[in-house]
Amino acid sequence: MPAPSELLLPRNLRLFFRTKPICRLGTQRLRFTTTAARIMAQEYKLKGLSALDLKSGEKREVEVEGIEGGKVLLAKVGSTTHALSPNCTHYGAPMKLGVLTPEGRLTCAWHGACFNVGTGDVEDAPALDPLAKFEVFEKSGAVYIKGEEATIKASRRQPNVKCKAQGKEKVVVVGGGSGAMGTVQALREQGFNGDITMISKEPYLPIDRTKLSKALIADKSKLEWRSQEWFDDASIATVSDEVSSVDFKSKSVSTKSGKSFPYTKLILASGGTPKALPLPGFKDLSNIFLLRTIPDVQAINGAVGEKGAKKIVVIGSSFIGMEVANALSSNNDVTVVGMESTPLERVMGKEVGKVFQRLISEKGVKFHMEASVDSAKPSKDDSSKVGSVSLKDGTNLEADLVILGIGVSPATEYLKDNSAVQLEKDGSIKTNESFEVQNQSGVYAIGDIATYPYHGPGSDGSFTRIEHWNVAQNAGRSVAASIAKPSIAPKAFIPVFWSAQGSQLRYCGNTPNGWDDLVLQGKPDEAKFAAFYGKGDTVVAVASMQMDPVMTQSAELMRRGNMLPLSELRKGKSVLDVGLPSEIKI
Repeated sequence: MPAPSELLLPRNLRLFFRTKPICRLGTQRLRFTTTAARIMAQEYKLKGLSALDLKSGEKREVEVEGIEGGKVLLAKVGSTTHALSPNCTHYGAPMKLGVLTPEGRLTCAWHGACFNVGTGDVEDAPALDPLAKFEVFEKSGAVYIKGEEATIKASRRQPNVKCKAQGKEKVVVVGGGSGAMGTVQALREQGFNGDITMISKEPYLPIDRTKLSKALIADKSKLEWRSQEWFDDASIATVSDEVSSVDFKSKSVSTKSGKSFPYTKLILASGGTPKALPLPGFKDLSNIFLLRTIPDVQAINGAVGEKGAKKIVVIGSSFIGMEVANALSSNNDVTVVGMESTPLERVMGKEVGKVFQRLISEKGVKFHMEASVDSAKPSKDDSSKVGSVSLKDGTNLEADLVILGIGVSPATEYLKDNSAVQLEKDGSIKTNESFEVQNQSGVYAIGDIATYPYHGPGSDGSFTRIEHWNVAQNAGRSVAASIAKPSIAPKAFIPVFWSAQGSQLRYCGNTPNGWDDLVLQGKPDEAKFAAFYGKGDTVVAVASMQMDPVMTQSAELMRRGNMLPLSELRKGKSVLDVGLPSEIKI
């Protein structure tokens, strides 16, 4: 007999409510949740529409009558019009500015987050929450959607990953960064219902690490992606401890606290370790900071103080160094020291590097380029603290604090004496296309520690290591799919990253074999440009500022083998005028 409360429901709905929960997300969400949403959904009229008259491939943002600020995005793929949340669930970018593909991928113009328009589900990082999907229909000479007011206002759908772990499968994830987060959520998305344990040496849940260097945010409540309750509901055990070794033969992970964790599948996602300078004074003096964790940012902010007005030397003119200089430029005297002739010259070239240098210089930041550091000198007022940085040309830069942004090394110290795996010269781990470690079935490496075969344009599988936020998370999603559905081939993705360089930089592609030519479109003097990096006539990477959605369109063209050659771009042709084929070729 049904419970008394069930008798209030129609018989067909009682069956739904009595269905046991399973670990599913997206189109395979809990039946209970789906049915409850249908019960509470209401019809809302879309403003200014009398018919669903979009052309295939068209996107249109429309207002929802009766809901203050309510909007949805209409997107037509083939003969079907879909209604979805209008803003990216990552940082809120308008999805109407994104790129819609023939098979129904909708990619954000800002940071490359990708969603399936048929379901709203996440397909590519860095978004974690899906878009909400609404029924859309014509009625009485108008267009309506069916949905809940709260969901329409939220512009997202909370993924339902509630699960009670069962069975013999045990996945252990070493690390708590972007790759780890992408892995554990995607495992539950894909229906994996075995044990999941995530071990991180950082004393907090996975955070949006990009905000550390770009904004120096130190409040973990503003950084953590998910609450402890979320992990508990998903039956994901979070362990704050440091891994000391891995026994690949017995399949167990040991930590410094003396604990041991058995596994059937192991994902190594331990990230990177910031490099220090092995020069006089840098090891001994205080107020010299690395930047990787929340405590690092707290220490920097503490040294700067609320009033600022500090003399700050940033050593390193690549992405982290430049972002920190940009973040600290207000109310401080900031100097950047770099070895190249312009910031980011090796990656971006001199022409583009000059754009970044000018933008940051306009905020008062000074630069010493083509410079080498000699030593750090103590303060005259307190010999325990840094007081200046000496360069090899004799220049002495006064400093209340120094921040090092000179790169990271793969954090694989716990594997260095392990005969079961062979580390590369840089300390990374070589994998195959599925990110599976060579000669170690069921063991995967992702993120900063992984050297994997890249099949994007200009590369036929050259091994490369990419330290990008999106790459780690997408690799985690790929590994999760391999574990949950072994018969499915790994999905190829084009690396994407972004950076705050006085204005927002977007970048896609990779250059494992280098680049030898550059075409600049737009107005670089106004920091509005698209830079196309070529190896021969093949575009291998694209960087842009204030030219959305050039980067996103280029990434999709690269996936499909339909990117314009450098010679055509030099003639002034635009990637935005190139159609997207349905076939994926990488």
